[in-house]
Amino acid sequence: MKTLYVIPARGGSKGIPHKNIKPLNGKPLIYYSIDVARQLTSDENICVSTDDDAIIKVVEDYGLNVPFKRPKHLATDTATTNDVLLHAVNFYENKGVNYDLLVLLQPTSPLRQVTQVKEALSLFDDSLDMVVSVKQSCSATVICSENADGFLEFCFNKQGLRRQNFKSYYEYNGAIYIVNIDRLKKTGIGGFTKKTKYVIKLGLNKKIFY
Repeated sequence: MKTLYVIPARGGSKGIPHKNIKPLNGKPLIYYSIDVARQLTSDENICVSTDDDAIIKVVEDYGLNVPFKRPKHLATDTATTNDVLLHAVNFYENKGVNYDLLVLLQPTSPLRQVTQVKEALSLFDDSLDMVVSVKQSCSATVICSENADGFLEFCFNKQGLRRQNFKSYYEYNGAIYIVNIDRLKKTGIGGFTKKTKYVIKLGLNKKIFY
C-alpha cells in the first residue's frame, strides 16, 4: 500500500510553547519522528503539517521539505486531528498523489522505535479502519467516583478484584496510528469501528510532553 507519514506539529502549545522543536538529548524533539519515518520511506512521503515558521525552518534545516503551511483555522485549540489529517490527504490528492494508508507519528512520542512501527504495520489489512498503539492499563481497577453521600465507590472494580484477576483494559499511548485513508474520508476517525491494538509495554514509550 502507498503510505503517507504525517507528523503534526502546530506551534501554539499553551503548556510548552514550541514544544515540538524543544531540544531533547541534543536535538529538536520533532527530529525523532522524522528519523523513524525516514527509516520506513523516502522524504517525498513524509509530511510535517505545521502552521509555524520556526518549526518549518527547523525541519527544513534537517533536509526535509515542508510541503505546505497549515491554515490557521487548523492550528487552534479546537482543531481536530481528523481535520489535520484530511487536509494533508487532500493536499496530495490535489497534486495527483493518492495514498492508501496514513501513519500518524506525533512528535511528543519520541521513544517509539522503527521496529514497533513495522510491527504495527504488519497487523494492518484493508478490512480495518485503524491500528493504534496502546499500553495495558491498570487504571480501571482503582478509578473511583463519589456517590450521592460523598463517599468513594469504584467505578468498574465493584468486587474489589486484584489487578491480576481484573479484565484487561488498554489506553492509547499516542505513539503510532495507522489509518485507512478510504475510511478516514468516509467516516472520519470518530466513525471508526474496526480498530485493532498494537501493545507497547509500559515504560517503553511514555509520552513525555502534553
